[in-house]
Amino acid sequence: MVTEQWVVEEVLNVVPDAIVEVKDLHGSGDHFHVRVISESYEGVRPLQRQRPILSHFKPFIAQNTVHALDLKCMTPEQAENSGDTSFDPHGEKEMQFFGVHIRRPDQE
Repeated sequence: MVTEQWVVEEVLNVVPDAIVEVKDLHGSGDHFHVRVISESYEGVRPLQRQRPILSHFKPFIAQNTVHALDLKCMTPEQAENSGDTSFDPHGEKEMQFFGVHIRRPDQE
């Protein structure tokens, strides 16, 4: 089972200067809310912030190691003003911010 600390370490491989917060949404080790806070995101569009992390996790998704990443990449100022950004694609909570929910092809 994947741990929150493992996700933190993997994200830091991609964005070493980041503050990374990870929450296992179901306690199952495969659905995670990931908040990545970095000054390097200043002036960078959301998709360009997410793309390197998603590319890094693509093999883990293909191997069924990770099922869903609710990925929020923000500047420190955005993080300070955002409050709770978690979104569970299988939960009851309304989506406050757009996240990325990646499905394995065999799960469609």
